[in-house]
Amino acid sequence: MNATVKITRIGNSAGIVLPKELLAHLNASVGEMLSVVTTPGGIELRAEEPDFDAQMAAAREVMARRKQALRELAK
Repeated sequence: MNATVKITRIGNSAGIVLPKELLAHLNASVGEMLSVVTTPGGIELRAEEPDFDAQMAAAREVMARRKQALRELAK
């Protein structure tokens, strides 16, 4: 799906208005958080995964505990 949106001023910041068709495609609604991912071709908007923060916290904990093993594996 391709869509064109206009950047508007919101106080000292800028914002875009997402058409309802784009929100439906993202499976998102007003008030929800979107993830912005930088890619080689630009950016991607994704609906946030509910478990992502918990998964990242667990990964960081494992990486902290196994720092030496991960260094050895990286060689």
